[in-house]
Amino acid sequence: MTPQDILNIGRKTLHNEAETLLQIENSLDDRFIEAVDLIYECSGKVVVTGMGKSGIIAHKIAAMLTSTGTPAIFLHPAEALHGDLGIISKGDILLALSHSGQTEEVCRVADYASSIGNSIVALTSHSDSRLATYANIILCSEVKREDCLLNIVPTASTTAHLALGDAIATALMFKRNFHLEDFRRLHPEGTIVDHD
Repeated sequence: MTPQDILNIGRKTLHNEAETLLQIENSLDDRFIEAVDLIYECSGKVVVTGMGKSGIIAHKIAAMLTSTGTPAIFLHPAEALHGDLGIISKGDILLALSHSGQTEEVCRVADYASSIGNSIVALTSHSDSRLATYANIILCSEVKREDCLLNIVPTASTTAHLALGDAIATALMFKRNFHLEDFRRLHPEGTIVDHD
């Protein structure tokens, strides 16, 4: 493999992931508005869950929401099934991530949240999946192909979920009229750079 081959692979990966994001941008519809409104009106917190690589993205989404004025927490779905389901309270919203929509642990967390009457927003590439059956709102991030030789390693799918999480958090910031001073209050340490 030549250095140019390596460069071409890197560029192709970035190009494919950018195309995935454009595809998802064009597919956004009223369901996105409904999801943002549902979270905005939530009397509790947003519980974000996902397994494996989706869990890492879910953790980041929870942090993004919390730091921009929407109380949120990451719930590891495997730990949830061993006692941490108690994190979910009535009035919370479950934001569940699963590319396949079939992840057993995530679906069981969704089943519990549904059983106590909580709303569920699902981020999945499969609107006909098991997870989707529990969801009040499905944000379908359909990914035609992962960016690897095996078409199986989470690449485009995790990028899609990360970007959708950012889009939700950003829309909520606008709805809450969240300003730089609000951000500073939630970040008393660290350097906050004003880019205006």
